[in-house]
Amino acid sequence: MRLVATVAGLALALTGLNASAETIRIAIGTQDTTINCATGGLLIRELGLLDKYLPHDGKYKDARYQVEWKNFTSGAPLTNEMVAGKLDFGAMADFPGSFNGVAHLDAGKRSLFISVLSGSVHGSGNGIVVPAASSVQSLAELKGRTISVPFASTAHGMLLRAVAAQGWDPQKDVRIIAQAPEIAGSALRSNRIEAHADFVPFAELFPNRGFARKIYDGAQANAPTFHGALVDAEYAKKYPEVVTAYLRASLEADRLIAAEPEKYSELIEKVTGIEAEVNYLFHGPLGLQTRDLTWKPEYRQAVATSIDTLKLLKKTDRGLDTDKFIDDQYIRAAFKEAGLDYDKALKDYDPQPLKANDALTGKPITDFSRLAQIWVRGEGKVRHYASPEAALGALAQLEQEGKDIRAIYAQAADSGIKLLANQAWFVRNAKGELAAFLLKDQAEQYAKAHGGEALDFVSANQKLVAQR
Repeated sequence: MRLVATVAGLALALTGLNASAETIRIAIGTQDTTINCATGGLLIRELGLLDKYLPHDGKYKDARYQVEWKNFTSGAPLTNEMVAGKLDFGAMADFPGSFNGVAHLDAGKRSLFISVLSGSVHGSGNGIVVPAASSVQSLAELKGRTISVPFASTAHGMLLRAVAAQGWDPQKDVRIIAQAPEIAGSALRSNRIEAHADFVPFAELFPNRGFARKIYDGAQANAPTFHGALVDAEYAKKYPEVVTAYLRASLEADRLIAAEPEKYSELIEKVTGIEAEVNYLFHGPLGLQTRDLTWKPEYRQAVATSIDTLKLLKKTDRGLDTDKFIDDQYIRAAFKEAGLDYDKALKDYDPQPLKANDALTGKPITDFSRLAQIWVRGEGKVRHYASPEAALGALAQLEQEGKDIRAIYAQAADSGIKLLANQAWFVRNAKGELAAFLLKDQAEQYAKAHGGEALDFVSANQKLVAQR
């Protein structure tokens, strides 16, 4: 009887021990096709990085973790599930992120914007495209026409600012309609819309696929934009170490893609179908946007601007205290645990750096203002060139060799943003040197001021071949 009682008592004790071992849910909403969220979702998930940093000591000694991932194509449905308590974390842009904060308050809850993931203090990433066959070369030519945009998105905010900069009345001088990017792609392909404004990566993805041309970059509006990570405030209060662990994983994802941007651009393509060359355009060195996990003043202002614009759109009448909504304590803790200096990173505005030699001469490239790059299909690394004319010369040779060119890039001479060179305009001076520009008007103005000839990519290439 005593043995039976002892066994029974032991079983009861073990049952009690198991019952006290808490199962902690970590439900993360991602936007895989919004590639600037990659270091806050896709890469963490695909590389299993979260497990490396989850706590297993102190109050977490006996904890079990139940990690759940759910992918979304936009921020609004992700926010709905966060508010419903089905998700703990989410990654999205400044506009939907601000709406996330408002939606939580409307439901008697709170969310926190805990980290930036990637962005541009100047506004690059958002853009406006037209069908490839359109005669339109600039936003100024869209007066009186229809422009579609995902409503209440960061691209919508960019479009409203761009329209205002033209001196137009958005209710009278242009017709703005709601359209999701997956619908806009087919509409552009079939010329059923005159123009489309969108967020990362669609203003580059559609031109890369050959059925659209980019005529406006968000940098022209000089309005900061970013994508970042949010968490339910109560969850963060209960499990602050888990929130920090998530951001440690994000920092690790950022480190990995910085070290091997081509490799992880390929991984993003494998998961999302978005071509690696477009992923590299954003995530590679000197990219269109900068991966940056710190809360720069410009990004804080972007949140405040988003809230004001949401009010203008009548999407909300509620204000949001950005000092409480933006909470940097968790990203600061993640930086500290990783041995990184948050305040130093906060002051750093440089794009992802590049240390490379010219593919033709083998000499180190020291001036990146005229950098051009070629990605040959089947090659694991992008080739770097000290100038656009050097890259175009190499391109002709590569094509003669039957190489399949994945992409050619050039840095814009005015804004410095990375461009898809086959979509760009160039100014060729008397020395045969080329300067790249996003727009025809920009190239023509530069040529008028500095001398030279404005050329599209094909013409610039032909001139170079004839010169040789």
